[in-house]
Amino acid sequence: MKKLVIFDLDGTLLNTIADLGHACNYALREMGFAEHALTTYNYMVGNGVRKLVERAEPDASPEEVDKLLHLFREYYDQHSYDHTKPYPGIPELLADLNEAGVALAVTSNKYEAAVKRIVAHFFPDIPFVALLGQVEGRPTKPDPSVVFAVINAHPVPKHDILYVGDSAVDMDTARRACIESVGVSWGFRPVSELHNAYADHVVNNPSEIYNIAVGSGSLY
Repeated sequence: MKKLVIFDLDGTLLNTIADLGHACNYALREMGFAEHALTTYNYMVGNGVRKLVERAEPDASPEEVDKLLHLFREYYDQHSYDHTKPYPGIPELLADLNEAGVALAVTSNKYEAAVKRIVAHFFPDIPFVALLGQVEGRPTKPDPSVVFAVINAHPVPKHDILYVGDSAVDMDTARRACIESVGVSWGFRPVSELHNAYADHVVNNPSEIYNIAVGSGSLY
């Protein structure tokens, strides 16, 4: 049985793509740049908001990127719950793992203030041991620094940790941290990306994560 499960946020616990896309399109529109179809944002997210806006408008100057970032956050901070929702089975999974005595944490490349606000909104009853996002001075994933920050906050041997995400960024993060990884098929990226990134497990249902972390006998 694992003692700690670390989850990615966007595309893993929550389907946030519409709100992220609307926020980016707002920023682009305000700056006079072309907007994008929401479906295209699946391949722009994953490396933090700065990288998202750089991908959305690759011709933007550094000063324009800074302005786009400001506009993105201005909009997203007011509209991050408009279309976002947990993936089916995720609230039950978190409750089951917590009931089983498994510690839970979230690491994201989204800026940390948004991570804490959104997780508190959607999962208010889950006592996460760490909610970590992008902050100044700490590299974004796939650098494993954020995973090590979780371990510092809640010390657990690496062989007792499971890392769950939906992208190659997440699988690379787990591998660099020397932690067992689980890729989820319901996120923003194709299953082939998870396999190509050497995911230790690829699952199609949240109950499979429970079985990997705890064993058979999920409550749902």
